[in-house]
Amino acid sequence: MIKNINYGLSQGLKKGAIALVIMTAFISGCTNNNEQATTEDTTASPEVAQTQPTEPAERAEQGNVQIEDLTGNVDEYIGQEVSVRGDVQTQEAMGESAFFLQNDQWFGGEEVLVINASGEPFVVPGDEPAAPLVQVTGEVRQLVRADLEREYNLVLDPNVYAEYEERPVIVAQSIALAPDPEEISAAPEAYYNKDIAVTGEILEQVAPNTYTIQQEQIVGGIPLLVVNMNPEIPLETNEEVVITGQLRQYVAADFERDYNLTWDADVQREIEAEYADKPVLVADEVYPSAK
Repeated sequence: MIKNINYGLSQGLKKGAIALVIMTAFISGCTNNNEQATTEDTTASPEVAQTQPTEPAERAEQGNVQIEDLTGNVDEYIGQEVSVRGDVQTQEAMGESAFFLQNDQWFGGEEVLVINASGEPFVVPGDEPAAPLVQVTGEVRQLVRADLEREYNLVLDPNVYAEYEERPVIVAQSIALAPDPEEISAAPEAYYNKDIAVTGEILEQVAPNTYTIQQEQIVGGIPLLVVNMNPEIPLETNEEVVITGQLRQYVAADFERDYNLTWDADVQREIEAEYADKPVLVADEVYPSAK
């Protein structure tokens, strides 16, 4: 699991804005009558770190930096877990093993190479009118082709990757399409039963684990209903969040069967009346969005 994610799903982001969040993990020491509490940092492994939820204020205090800081000061982030969002640029020679994330606004459109170590092929949807926006989570490493091939069972053509040897890359453990709530509401069929990452503002708490979100910049847009399957993470109205999970069409019987929902009868009737057969995001994780 990732600990902190930066997202921005406005149209401006689609034109190239990318944000990055540094992931950290920590181990707390224990205290007894004769010992002081101690804390010891750990280094992110190639696998996505498992983390405990924190309060919104605590999560918001985590360091958020822009992707240009990553490319400009990359040595500082080698070995760190990050999550970035950007436009996909593919190269046929790389196949499903790698692609680039690009932002036209930084360093003349310089690209960040992403190595797909998720274990799942990433194929750009054929019906995308433009480069799709995706969320990538993984470790920043120097590209040593032999090491990556051995650790992740990859086959990286030396003729293709030679020029990137020892350069910083993101070794992605997770890759997800990143539509905004309005895109989902307008064409949900494109995203049903897929893992996606969505950024939006919490508009209303419908139930203890159920919220509506909307893209902050669009006034009067269609809110997206979110069922938070990790209710230990508290959310606040007007909080900007990033949500990862699976989009499903709301069918009351299916949701009652598949999820341990605690809606009372009034909430059930309200949701059924307003969201029947509409898209609902079943959230696995919820994080603060960096500004």
